[in-house]
Amino acid sequence: MATSIEVAPRTSVTPQSRRGLLETLWKNPWVGFLGRRFVGLISVLVALVLLGFFMVRLVPGDPVVAAFGSEIPASEIERIRGELGLDKPVVEQLTSYVGSAIHGDFGRSFTTNEPVGDIIAARIGPSLILAGSALAITLVGGILIGMLAAAWTNNGRHPRSEVAFGGLTSMAGAIPDYVWGTILIFVFAVSLGTLPASGSGGIEYLILPAFALGLPMVANIARIVRVETLNVLAQDYTRTARSERIPGWRLYLRHALPNVLTATLTTGGLIFAGLIGGAVVVETVFARPGLGSALVTAVTSMNYPVVQGIILVLGLSVVLINTFVDVLLGILDPRTLAKRQ
Repeated sequence: MATSIEVAPRTSVTPQSRRGLLETLWKNPWVGFLGRRFVGLISVLVALVLLGFFMVRLVPGDPVVAAFGSEIPASEIERIRGELGLDKPVVEQLTSYVGSAIHGDFGRSFTTNEPVGDIIAARIGPSLILAGSALAITLVGGILIGMLAAAWTNNGRHPRSEVAFGGLTSMAGAIPDYVWGTILIFVFAVSLGTLPASGSGGIEYLILPAFALGLPMVANIARIVRVETLNVLAQDYTRTARSERIPGWRLYLRHALPNVLTATLTTGGLIFAGLIGGAVVVETVFARPGLGSALVTAVTSMNYPVVQGIILVLGLSVVLINTFVDVLLGILDPRTLAKRQ
């Protein structure tokens, strides 16, 4: 006997249900948040491409002469300019550069004929290590010093220490990183002879540049952390926990530290952007082979492709880190999504 199989009726998607789904997605804060971040990313990429392309061309001089010297004949200069595409109109050069960059081709160095992508790949590792080490110093040092200062000056205690803390952190944060580098070289490399002043190698070559880059940020973060910790200690739930004779270390770890971390993360993008910008100078001071020193050399030699490629990579890394921090904040505290509408 044949068995009949019942087929479930096909559910049709009506315009009303589709409209309801779209409205639900539109009201989801994550959709709007990620959409705005994507639009912002595209806008920043366009700005970076235009900035890198036109900024280096505003430097006076001839890139061919800067790369090959002024002794070569004028006819040879014109020939090289034609090979490099520098004799074309600016708009045509920009169009060609953007088309190649979309496919991951940033051109070749004027001086070594090496692909810019290979130069960036070889140099980005030391720069990331330096920025990561400075970021670790910034977060650990800033949070620790700020919380200790808050515990020491809580409830109006030790007012002189509070004034001294504000003055010292303001002064330390205002000193540029290259000045910190000079001070650290004089103290630890010249006077004490305990650490190398320049070059690359083991961890001993990383200590001074990382601290030179991180110390100004440590001072600024410590001030933020101290204020945030005092705000948490003044809350009613913290006073209740203290009345229950909870140990002080547990009170700070359970109640103060999570709020401090959230407040620190809100400035995490700015911290990283500052570290990337400072690394350009610090790598030059300590003669480290990173993107910063390569960028300075490329600017002085008017090496257009290298400058454009490094600016694009550095700017894109800052934007991606900012986006990552915003997403992380949204996961840890969904209320921040509403604040960033």
